[in-house]
Amino acid sequence: MDQIKTIHIVSFLDSLTKDGARQGFRKGNLSTGTIEINHRVLKNIFSRAVEWKLLKLNPQLLRALQKESIHWRTMITLALTTGLRRGELLGLEWHHIDWEMGVLSVIQSVSMSPAGIVHVKEPKTKASKRKVALPPSMLEELKDYYSHKLDERDKVGDRWQGGKYNFMFCHPDGKAFHQERPYLWFRAFLKKNNLRYIKFHSLRHTSATLLINQGVHAKIISERLGHGNIQVTMNIYGFALRSADRAAADKFESFLTGRQE
Repeated sequence: MDQIKTIHIVSFLDSLTKDGARQGFRKGNLSTGTIEINHRVLKNIFSRAVEWKLLKLNPQLLRALQKESIHWRTMITLALTTGLRRGELLGLEWHHIDWEMGVLSVIQSVSMSPAGIVHVKEPKTKASKRKVALPPSMLEELKDYYSHKLDERDKVGDRWQGGKYNFMFCHPDGKAFHQERPYLWFRAFLKKNNLRYIKFHSLRHTSATLLINQGVHAKIISERLGHGNIQVTMNIYGFALRSADRAAADKFESFLTGRQE
């Protein structure tokens, strides 16, 4: 897919306007409406491919992220490596990390009402309560971020407003973020760095698709994402899974061909 260039798409769409483009029982010319549908389908396929990172992840985004504060850099990296939902990220507390095992427990999410009242609740499904293993480098980054938050809290002193909660991602005074805050920051970050817009939620899709492309079993991915069952994962990422399956088959072909030579 990443070998397809604009000229290929233009040539394909142009071929649809030629006489006899319609094949099968009703041979002839294609209508303008049909050609437009083909264009929309292609646009949706490539937009989703970039969004889910079936096409290569933009390295400029990763470089730009390194220039941001440790707070946002850690949140975005954690979103990519765990596939957590936005509310789950905001609901994380420091005691949810098992530093020795390198595992993160997802047991709650956070949302805020229009009146500014913070609601901490359990995830909506039983499967959403889960444990997610962290890469060693992510764990080290979290340790640095934890030290940063300790210093931040010391400076706040008596102005602390976190109450009984000790959120990982929050205002300096401990008050929970509004659920739109990560989305708004990420949108501004992309715009500032002249990067193509994607939704914050697309980081979750990116996490899943990267695992699929690395050959991780769909059941493991389903559990990491907190899906109710594996069928949900298959329905959402069916195209990516089929592509990975084809790539696996091609590897066997190379193996078999090499053995025969």
